[in-house]
Amino acid sequence: MNIIKDKNIVYIKNEEGKMIAYCTFPPIGEGLVMIDHTVVDPSLRGQGVAGKLMALAYESIKEQGLRVRPVCSYAVGWFDKNPDKKDILE
Repeated sequence: MNIIKDKNIVYIKNEEGKMIAYCTFPPIGEGLVMIDHTVVDPSLRGQGVAGKLMALAYESIKEQGLRVRPVCSYAVGWFDKNPDKKDILE
């Protein structure tokens, strides 16, 4: 499974090029992004894909020197379960 990391999104595409899982974190202010969506196709559920997307989103946001406001319910729960990653929360 190849997860692609871009500036404000991490995602997976299937063989046909369709995005089947993603986590988006658009800018909402100076040095601040918002994790607003974590979506995983039903065919990938139960495989830890959402957690992998969040871990890579965390890395990308941290590498860019940004702070984050998680608003998607999965992201809020992920930060609660990973307190060592709360260093980038606003």
